[in-house]
Amino acid sequence: MKYLHTMIRITNVEESLEFFCKHLGLVQTSRKDYENGRFSLIFLRAPDDEAHVTNGRQMELELTYNWDPEDYTGGRNFGHLAYEVDNVYETCQRLMDGGVTINFPPRDGRMAFVRSPDNISIELLQKGDALPPAEPWISMENIGSW
Repeated sequence: MKYLHTMIRITNVEESLEFFCKHLGLVQTSRKDYENGRFSLIFLRAPDDEAHVTNGRQMELELTYNWDPEDYTGGRNFGHLAYEVDNVYETCQRLMDGGVTINFPPRDGRMAFVRSPDNISIELLQKGDALPPAEPWISMENIGSW
């Protein structure tokens, strides 16, 4: 068995691509629209994941957009996605500057959580050792859930 990708369902392609590509920095690798099935599949990868290839594909995030509206609650969701970042403080600051809420600030210099436009929890983990605790992060309150 090999890991291939993680799929999440989205409700707005433009908002999701803005969040995952513009704010988080993922790169779109492909998109396929299925007219008969009335859905689109959009694959994204982290820029530093080029070396991780499984079955000829990089480990990716699959965004599934169903063209017919549907509410995704209960069993149609899951825990969270996790990405390693070079500097959790700089990443969180860039996200905040872009209007993204930091739900769980990186008070420990190691870990933070944000949510996508479709309420998918995203964990940001500091690459290597935790950074020294620093303001404004150590004083920030949690917002909502993560």
